[in-house]
Amino acid sequence: MKATNIRKGNILRINDILYKVLNMDHVTPGKGRAHVQTKLRNLLDGTQTEMRFRSEDDVDKVALETKMMQYLYNDTAGYHFMDTDTYEQVALSGDVLGDVMQYIVPDSVVKTEWFESTPVGIELPPAVDLQVTETMPGIKDSTASAQKKPATLETGLVVQVPSFINEGEKIRVSTLDGSYLERAKS
Repeated sequence: MKATNIRKGNILRINDILYKVLNMDHVTPGKGRAHVQTKLRNLLDGTQTEMRFRSEDDVDKVALETKMMQYLYNDTAGYHFMDTDTYEQVALSGDVLGDVMQYIVPDSVVKTEWFESTPVGIELPPAVDLQVTETMPGIKDSTASAQKKPATLETGLVVQVPSFINEGEKIRVSTLDGSYLERAKS
């Protein structure tokens, strides 16, 4: 495909290495040629890099297989997942997963991405529901437009929430930017 068709979340093969597109920006300067500036993460070792493509460059987009897997636990070997069909277990390192584990609690079922029988990542939903484990006490009769306060969630993620949110409540969090969306429906 042409470089102008690159989108966030695409998997690209560059010099036989797989990269996930974390961010892309199509730049059209007043002078000179237009180009696509990308921020990429190497799917094998987790390192991030920036690359620039000319608009007319061809890039190799890779299609991935997906499998539903259950997150079991983590230890020094990595994060352990079990295939919900075959009960086969796989461990993925934190380098490969990046910060997605801040949105996943044990026993949840997630969509994992595979390339040629190797797991390369997790496809997150747009939002997840997580429980608040630590925050300052809520203020009675406060509104959504009032001050925000930090809240630690069950996965360790810290987000800014409205002052009426209390410990023990479930909230919906955006997986795109880690922001508070709303109280979760019970």
